[in-house]
Amino acid sequence: MATRTASERRAEAARRYDAYIASCPTRQLLDRISDKWVTLVLSALADGPQRYSDLSRRIAGVSQKMLTQTLRSLERDGLVSRTVTPSVPVRVDYTLTPLGGTLMPLLAHIKEWAEHHMDEVAAARAGHDDASASASAR
Repeated sequence: MATRTASERRAEAARRYDAYIASCPTRQLLDRISDKWVTLVLSALADGPQRYSDLSRRIAGVSQKMLTQTLRSLERDGLVSRTVTPSVPVRVDYTLTPLGGTLMPLLAHIKEWAEHHMDEVAAARAGHDDASASASAR
């Protein structure tokens, strides 16, 4: 077996995790964390542990099925932990893991950017829609 240099090993590792390659695992992770429900669940959990019903009430429009799927996928990815407390009824709390917490500064910046630039985006949308309507009328 031929030995490889450190730079060859780094280059191989970089190729392994290239999100532009369809089969790359980082592509799957980017798909997951860019999902709107994931972003909203993680943002809600940034305020501290919450029960399923709390998350369901807080995140308007999420179905029971989507919230359950989202929480399971986040738990599988190590971003959220689920704690079951035996009681009547059973209490289940969800919280960010330390790994999930590392995403929060990034998500906070994206949320702030969206809030700061929403008027500009709305104006661009309106201009685009007006131009498309004018072109269609011709």
